[in-house]
Amino acid sequence: MSVFDPTFEDLGTTISIFPLTGVLLLPRGCLPLNIFEPRYLNMASDALKTDRMIGMIQPTDGADTAENPKIYSTGCAGRIVSFEEHDDGRYLIMLKGTARFDIVEELETERGYRRVVPNWEPYAPDLEEPSGAIPDRGKFLSSLRQYFDINSMDANWDAIEGAPCERLVNSIAMICPFEPSEKQALLEAPTLENRIEILAALINMAIMSNNGASNDKQ
Repeated sequence: MSVFDPTFEDLGTTISIFPLTGVLLLPRGCLPLNIFEPRYLNMASDALKTDRMIGMIQPTDGADTAENPKIYSTGCAGRIVSFEEHDDGRYLIMLKGTARFDIVEELETERGYRRVVPNWEPYAPDLEEPSGAIPDRGKFLSSLRQYFDINSMDANWDAIEGAPCERLVNSIAMICPFEPSEKQALLEAPTLENRIEILAALINMAIMSNNGASNDKQ
């Protein structure tokens, strides 16, 4: 099956959801998933037979080990763009973020996994790549380097420095080890500009917190 970018009319009236704490998917972002739990193997298998869409969403209390944890009301749908089945039964899939959604209601489970009725309307602009720029990109990248150093994170800085605005912002938002509530704030940011502001604030707060802790040790 060829990979395509869905239009608003292609978005379904129901979607399966995959609750995972601290996992963020954003429109046009790519999220690899290692799936091994039977109900989510069923979910992925069923998605591959239909529209390939899965909704990523976070539990509100961080307890994604519970059978049916309480979840936030906003998630992001992604389309399976690559798929590998391993001898031990695991699936390795890659989701490409399509659009965010609000939950209208939750339906009965199907083959063990949860399904919801989504409201796509508030997030129709997600299907169009936004324009925008990071204010003072040089300062942002300098702060990002400090943040990566604090968290012992490696990076291809040539790729980062040359990345388009949205790709850079969404990639950083998805990979950085922010708290689940902070990830949710990044997801729910109305616009790319809002997401940039939140991301810069989170990075700077982490740097200041680390500097304060270092000063306390002196």
